[in-house]
Amino acid sequence: MLCARRLGGFGAGLRVRWVSTSWSPVGAAFNVQPQGRRLDLFGERRGLFGVPELSAPEGFRVAQEKALRKTEQLVGRVCSAPPGPQTVLIFDELSDSLCRVADLVSPPAETPAAEVEAGSPLSPGRPRHRSGAPVPSRGHACSCLHSSCFTFTLHAAPPWPGTGSAATSETDTDSDLVELLFWCWLSRSSYWHWTQADFVKIAHPEAAFREAAEEACRSIGAMVETLNTNVELYQSLQKLLADKKLVDSLDPETRRVAELFMFDFEISGIHLDREKRKRAVDLNVKILDLSSAFLMGTHFPSRIEKHLLPEHIRHHFELAGDHVLVDGLRAEVPDDLVREAAYKIFLYPNAGQLKCLEELLSNRDLLAKLVGYSTYSHRALQGTMAKNPETVMQFLEKLSDKLSERTIKDFEMIRGMKMKLNPQNSELMPWDPPYYSGVLRAERYNSEPSLYCPFFSLGACMEGLNILFNRLFGISLFVEQPAKGEVWCEDVRKLAVVHESEGLLGYIYCDFFQRADKPHQDCHFTIRGGRLKEDGDYQLPIVVLMLNLPHPSKNLPTLLTPGMMENLFHEMGHAMHSMLGRTRYQHVTGTRCPTDFAEVPSILMEYFANDYRVVHQFARHYQTGQSLPRNMVSRLCESKKVCAAADMQLQVFYAALDQIYHGKHPLRSSTTDILRDTQEKFYGLPYVPNTAWQLRFSHLVGYGAKYYSYLVSRAVASMVWRECFLRDPFNRAAGERYRREMLAHGGGKEPLLMVQGVLQKCPSIDDFVNALVSDLDMDFETFLMDSK
Repeated sequence: MLCARRLGGFGAGLRVRWVSTSWSPVGAAFNVQPQGRRLDLFGERRGLFGVPELSAPEGFRVAQEKALRKTEQLVGRVCSAPPGPQTVLIFDELSDSLCRVADLVSPPAETPAAEVEAGSPLSPGRPRHRSGAPVPSRGHACSCLHSSCFTFTLHAAPPWPGTGSAATSETDTDSDLVELLFWCWLSRSSYWHWTQADFVKIAHPEAAFREAAEEACRSIGAMVETLNTNVELYQSLQKLLADKKLVDSLDPETRRVAELFMFDFEISGIHLDREKRKRAVDLNVKILDLSSAFLMGTHFPSRIEKHLLPEHIRHHFELAGDHVLVDGLRAEVPDDLVREAAYKIFLYPNAGQLKCLEELLSNRDLLAKLVGYSTYSHRALQGTMAKNPETVMQFLEKLSDKLSERTIKDFEMIRGMKMKLNPQNSELMPWDPPYYSGVLRAERYNSEPSLYCPFFSLGACMEGLNILFNRLFGISLFVEQPAKGEVWCEDVRKLAVVHESEGLLGYIYCDFFQRADKPHQDCHFTIRGGRLKEDGDYQLPIVVLMLNLPHPSKNLPTLLTPGMMENLFHEMGHAMHSMLGRTRYQHVTGTRCPTDFAEVPSILMEYFANDYRVVHQFARHYQTGQSLPRNMVSRLCESKKVCAAADMQLQVFYAALDQIYHGKHPLRSSTTDILRDTQEKFYGLPYVPNTAWQLRFSHLVGYGAKYYSYLVSRAVASMVWRECFLRDPFNRAAGERYRREMLAHGGGKEPLLMVQGVLQKCPSIDDFVNALVSDLDMDFETFLMDSK
């Protein structure tokens, strides 16, 4: 009944395009062009996401005023009520009230800005997959360390004035500290509130909506700043946690959420005396200012006088009068000289940016010590799986040792390819691995993306996800017709996530297609978190998945490259984390969990996306219906392992450097000297004099002391895959165990306890290391099939 109603409504607004294969309703919905919405002619305008106030830009003012009034009432209630479980419920309702507006309008704190060019050898930008492809940065939530998740630009004052040197950088941006301060309070520093999106502000095509959202953010930010310094509010929570009898009576999730709220307060210094509290506030403001400035500086182009570059390579860069602007590392350009020039110019040290980084690291250390931690790393890792920097460094050192021989062999392979193509200059340099490893992959496996695209229509991939989720969890995706005004662009699809016995679990808005001024990132946004309401009903989660795919045409559906398909599966992993979470409190719903755990569900989905048994269920040629041959899938998977040890070694290097920068202060030497020494110990390719790529390391802002998180999340995902799904990727019992022990809890349970529940053992550091290294092994079956 539900299916027929929804699909009937949707199909009425679509132009049907016949092909020689048949699709499920979900597949068909994503493989055709929308042709208007009949409901727009007759239905009442409901507002964005069904929120009546947001039917027009002016509604943001109404929504914010409503939220502020409710906030004042809740603050009064919690401060006057006796301590008990109700204290935590009111705190969570207070958080939910602000988030209901903020999740629509406000930017994430310390989220990476526009990244350094993808695929660079020592680019301090995005982490990389086993394949060496840049990891989509999420945001998630995908703000994510994951490849294209959550990479947004924050407003900041320009930190790089012209220095008069051969390489300088310029910009003219502005500062908006209120928004950053807002997210400093609203989010927990070590939790994924940071990846809540400023959705309307960055994604709505109408300027009036974007401007109204920004104004609402400022108003909410002022309220949050007030709450952040409300000692009476803090003391109401302190009374609860100081009463051992009351604490012992709390259920585990309530106790954890109460402790998380307290952690939020105390890392800001509210428990200190008046003078120290003022010092903590001042340091927070300064850190946010420096973070914003450094973040902007990481992607400013460098400028060099034109005559200093050989004429025959100038066309690879932007010309500006007598100067050349270099805005990235040109890592995929075949010409060695172009890559070398880009590397040396783009990473040329800048005194202003260097000072900004040094002050940022120093002030973070001062704040950590002020609120009771020995280093910033100890403060940042509170509540994570790793728990402390000593464990992180032990993990990184063991992983580096295990990778060492493999990395040397990878570099020998890359060096051999460089010698083959450029015998006059065969020394391997940091700007070489991305390009030559790509040549090696293409030569060995012929995994040209265009060969795969016809089999990966968007509709086919969505059908595959529907099949997978149905068999693992008993849930189905149904396309619903949005009401008038509910979506911000006519090509946005609305999915209802429905369980076979539990009914509706939540909604996913799929904003998948390119449009002008849309951010070029793959992102997961939590619009409304799930929580148990006072009346016993469950507040259903609402999320948005944002991709940047080409539109379907009359005769051609949207065709995905293998990388796009894997990103789609990754983002849907975040969405399922949100949909299947059933926490009592929205403060810990879905992806609102420790940074080194948040990527586990999304990375796990990449394993499904690379398993032939799963791919075979949906990868069909959009015209002929032919299935994607198994040997093509195998070659694609194995191509990702070419030089993957060297790529992983690079990530270990980045993570180790991040830990040292946020460890004991004062630092033993300059950040550049530390970079050189750490590169020598953890990577292997030579440091290039007069470069300072740490000044382009944007993740030092958003993931300070937590850059290791992607490696740990991947290790957990690998262990879960091998334990639960390697033998049968459609195992329903394993899917239910995974949901029950991990997805259902969001951030409401200690992450290691969740991992232990799924694996049925507590993994050691060696288990984490071995899981990552075992993923690098070639699959003998691939070579067997290729030889037939």
